[in-house]
Amino acid sequence: MVYLTRIEHFNAAHRLLNPNWTPEMNESVFGKCANKNWHGHNFELSVTIKGKPDPDTGFIFDAKKLSVIIRERVIDKLDHRNLNLDVDFMKDKLCSIENLVTGIWNELAPSLPVQVKLHCIKLVETPRIYVEYYGE
Repeated sequence: MVYLTRIEHFNAAHRLLNPNWTPEMNESVFGKCANKNWHGHNFELSVTIKGKPDPDTGFIFDAKKLSVIIRERVIDKLDHRNLNLDVDFMKDKLCSIENLVTGIWNELAPSLPVQVKLHCIKLVETPRIYVEYYGE
């Protein structure tokens, strides 16, 4: 099995807010991330697929085509957006990085050709915080 990773970037704003809690509870749990004026990140998205190299090309999948899929299914929906308000697949979800990475997985997995499988999504929110999701 061969693994191929494509890295993309997007910028977006969000707010951590549980609508069932009081403002004080949200601030206690989420701190500055519950700010009513939102906050933003420069996200780095790593998408890793796996498969067997094609005997004619040596590729498991064309990295340029993978980039197009990522851009159309994810980046165009997230870049320079408010994740809480503008992103269809985050509607009615708490906008944590954990929920965001699973939403990205659900957007990408059905869009890949049958010869490859989505292996891992890594989403870097800050230089010190990132999540990885393996579809489990």
